Amino acid sequence: MAHLFEFFGYRATDRSPEAIHSAEHRDCPFQHQGCTKVIDGTPTGACTLKMIRSDRPVIICPIRLYADDHQILQHVSNKAFGPGLELVPGAQAAAAAIERRDSVVAVFGKGWGGELRLPQRSGGGSYFVDWILALLNPDGSLAEFVAVEVQTIDTIGNYLASRTAMLEPDRTKVESKSGLNWENVSKRIIPQLIYKGQLLQREEACKKGLFFVCPSPVYDRIMMRLGGKEGLTTVPLQPHAITFMGYDHVAPDERVDGEPVKLKQEVEHTTSVSKLQERFGNVDLPAANVYRNAIQAALSGSNARRR
Repeated sequence: MAHLFEFFGYRATDRSPEAIHSAEHRDCPFQHQGCTKVIDGTPTGACTLKMIRSDRPVIICPIRLYADDHQILQHVSNKAFGPGLELVPGAQAAAAAIERRDSVVAVFGKGWGGELRLPQRSGGGSYFVDWILALLNPDGSLAEFVAVEVQTIDTIGNYLASRTAMLEPDRTKVESKSGLNWENVSKRIIPQLIYKGQLLQREEACKKGLFFVCPSPVYDRIMMRLGGKEGLTTVPLQPHAITFMGYDHVAPDERVDGEPVKLKQEVEHTTSVSKLQERFGNVDLPAANVYRNAIQAALSGSNARRR
């Protein structure tokens, strides 16, 4: 059971004119268009979900992480290439570098134009990543690049009851039969990171590896699945590195009605793709003979009932 913590960009408890207007017009304050998180063609407005038995809301829409004009991309650029470099849409970046006689960072990704054309891959898997940040020299030539993946977590069930109640004038918080699909951490997220990390190792110009941006609770669940952060050796930025960056909402006393809740970076950890793969395959197994013991216990129970 859960309820919506953020709806069309604003807290469910925010009854300001700005929050009401955003819900009425199906807006998304984190991009220059309406909400694109849709079910059957209908914008859901679901940014963040909060489980009833948890005090920690979890962002479920990747667009929510693009707050403050894609601030996360600037953070990645600062980490990979140094602070102060301007982010420029990819198709315009070479001309901008030449005109300014200075290095800039070309951004290739949804909404920034200049989409990269990559070859199709036969079979499973994909070459594509969400973002490419490319450092350009003052003459407009490529110096190096990094890849950025941005993921949240999928949901199970549905939050239709919560959504319907939030569209009413009093914005009532209602529980719904929805939850978080944590199984995807093992089934989809980690395998994708390993595959794309291995792919990027072969790129001569990818000198700092892959960056993975996610909500802090997702990062925590990944670390739990891998046996803890301590098992992932810290390495410098390099071609076979993967850097985790976790974000969460600011503290309750920093939240203001009429404004989307600010995000803060909480964690940053760089390890190697090979270490990630090793830890993913190192499954923590229970003690031996658990099946045998369970069968024997069940049989003993059956015999006792017959007597």
